Amino acid sequence: MSEMEYYIGFDVGTGSGRACLVDKNGKLIAEHSEATLTHRSPTDHRIFEQSTTNIWLSLSKCCQTILKSSGIDPAQVKGIGFDATCSLAVVNKQGRPVSVSRTGLTEEDESDVNLGREDEERDVWNVILWADHRAEEEAEKINSTGEGVLGFVGKTMSLEMEIPKTLWLSKHMKSDKFKNLMIFDLPDWLTYNATTSLARSACSLTCKCSFVPPGAKMVHECDGNKEEISKDGWSARFFNRIGLEQMVQNDFEQLGGIPGKNGLVLTAGQPVGKGLSKAAAESLGLVEGTAVGSGVIDAYAGWIGTVAAAKGQGQPKPTLEDASSRLAAIAGTSTCHIAQSKEGILWGPYRDAVFPGLWMNEGGQSSTGQLIDFMMQTHPAYPKLVELSKKSGKSTFELLGDRLEEMMKERDAPTLTHLTKDLHFYPDLHGELQLSNRGNRSPLADPRMKGSIVGLTLDDSLSDLAAKFNVTLEAIALQTRHIVDEMNAKGHKIDSIYMSGSQAKNGPLMRLLSTVLQMPVIIPPAPSAAVVLGAAMLGKYAYDISLERQNEEITSQSEAKAASEKDKNKLWDVMVSMTHPGVTVSPRSDELGERERKLLDVKYRIFREAVEVQRKWREMIAGVA
Repeated sequence: MSEMEYYIGFDVGTGSGRACLVDKNGKLIAEHSEATLTHRSPTDHRIFEQSTTNIWLSLSKCCQTILKSSGIDPAQVKGIGFDATCSLAVVNKQGRPVSVSRTGLTEEDESDVNLGREDEERDVWNVILWADHRAEEEAEKINSTGEGVLGFVGKTMSLEMEIPKTLWLSKHMKSDKFKNLMIFDLPDWLTYNATTSLARSACSLTCKCSFVPPGAKMVHECDGNKEEISKDGWSARFFNRIGLEQMVQNDFEQLGGIPGKNGLVLTAGQPVGKGLSKAAAESLGLVEGTAVGSGVIDAYAGWIGTVAAAKGQGQPKPTLEDASSRLAAIAGTSTCHIAQSKEGILWGPYRDAVFPGLWMNEGGQSSTGQLIDFMMQTHPAYPKLVELSKKSGKSTFELLGDRLEEMMKERDAPTLTHLTKDLHFYPDLHGELQLSNRGNRSPLADPRMKGSIVGLTLDDSLSDLAAKFNVTLEAIALQTRHIVDEMNAKGHKIDSIYMSGSQAKNGPLMRLLSTVLQMPVIIPPAPSAAVVLGAAMLGKYAYDISLERQNEEITSQSEAKAASEKDKNKLWDVMVSMTHPGVTVSPRSDELGERERKLLDVKYRIFREAVEVQRKWREMIAGVA
C-alpha cells in the first residue's frame, strides 16, 4: 500500500496566519490560525506595520498544531505552498529584519535616525502592510511620469504597491542602510525564509513590483501601436525617472535581480531552491528538503483554489480554457475579482502571474463586508438588534432575515427587492480607498466618489435597519454587475462567479449576485479555506515537478521558462484534482424571479445614474467654491 501524501498551504492575511493540511485529493484534514501583530503609529493614521519574525512564528505554531491534531508523520507532508498579502518585507543581505518604522518598538524609534535599525533579540517592525498609506507623495510622483509601466497597473499606480513604498524608504532611510537592503513582496519573503533561495515569483513581481515580463507589450490607445517596456523585465528609464537610480545601477539586485543575469523568476508553484532548509523545517516541524512551491498573492490563491471546480457532481472536468469565462471573487472585508485571458484586457493586466503566457485581470470593491458592518452598526436600532441576538441565541444576520420576511408579508411585497424598491444606495462610502489597489481595479478609479442614499424616512426602527441591510447587499451586487459588465465590454466572456472568503457564506448576498448578474454563483465546500487550499495546491505541484526532475534544483532563467511552459497544464491538473464541486446558486427562473430581475435592471440603471449625478454636482460646486 502506497504511503499517503499530504500537503500544507500557508496563508498570511492582514491579521492572522493560517495553515491547512489536505490530502492529495484536496480533502481538508486539519486547519489552524494564529493572530499576527500589527503596529499602528499613535500620531499617523496611515501607518500599518508588521514583523516577519512574528509572522513566521505564527505560521510555525499553525503548522505544529495541525500536525499534532491530525497525528500524521511529518515525512508524509510532501510539499507546501505560501500565499500572503501584498506587503513589503525588508531585511538586510544577511537576512536579518530591518526596521521600516518611525515609531518602532521604543520611544527612541520616533526619529528618522533609527529608521533602518536591526535587532536580533526582538521583533522588528520590518513589514509595511498593504494598507499602509505613507507613500502618498511617492505614488503621486510615480503617476506624474506617465511611463509605459503604468499601462500595466490600470494607468495609475497605487500607493499600496511596493515601488512607492520602496521609494519612500529610499527617502527616509540612511543611504548606507538602504543599499544593504533586500526588498520582498511578502509571499516571496516567505519562500526565501523557507528555503534561503532568492528566487522571486512572477505573481509578486508583476502585480506589485513594476516588473513587466519580457515580451509583454502595451497597446497605445492613441495609435494602436505596441510598445515593449523592457527586454529584461525592468524598465530602467522608469526607475531612473522616479529617483531609484541605485536599483538600475545594481541590476535590480535588491528586488530580486534581472532574470537570466543575477535573478531568477518562477511562475506559480514551480519548486523553489532545494526545498525546506534545515532551520525552516525545524521551526515548522517538517522534514528538511520538503518541496516548496513559488508563492502567490492571497487573492490569486483564491483564484487557484476555486476556478477549477466542476460545475456540479458528475459534470465534466473543466479545461484551462474554461477558466477564462470564470470570475473568481475573493470576498471578505473587501472583494477582489480575478479573471484570466489570453490577452491583457484591463485592470492590471498581469502576464505570467499564475500561468505562463496568460494574463490575469482584476476588478475590485474596496468595501464589502466592512460596508455591511458599518451600515448595521451605525444605525440607531443596532443596540436593540444586539440585545435581541443575546436573548434569542440567533445571529444578528438571522434576525434581520426574519424581520425582512415579516415585512414582506406585512407590506405584500412579492420579493425582497420589491420591499426596498424605493430605497437607492450608492456604496462608495470608503471613497478615499479608491486610491488603493482595489479602487484602481474598479470601473471608476475615482478617489473622490462618496456614498449616497435616496429614500430616507423618519424611521429609526429595527424594520428600517433591516431595509438598509437589504439595500446594502443590493448595492454590492449592483456594483459587482458594473465590474462584470465592464470586463465583458472589454473582451471577457464571464458567465459564472466562483466565490471564496467569508462573504461566500452570506446566503442573501449570493442569491442577489446570481439574480443581478443572471449567472450561476458557485460556492466551494469550505469557502473560508479556499485561499489556503490554493496555497496547498502550489505545494502539490512543486512536489510533482521535483519528483520528475529527481529533485534537481531550477537554477537558470532559461531552465525555469522552459519548465514552466512544459509543465503548465500539470498545475491545472493539480487544481482540477484537488478542487471539489461546490454549491451552485442559480438565478430564479419562475415568474417572481423574472419580476425581480426586471426591477433590479431598473435599479442598476439608477445605480449608474447616481455616479453621473454625483460627478455633475461635484462640478457645479467646484464652479463656485
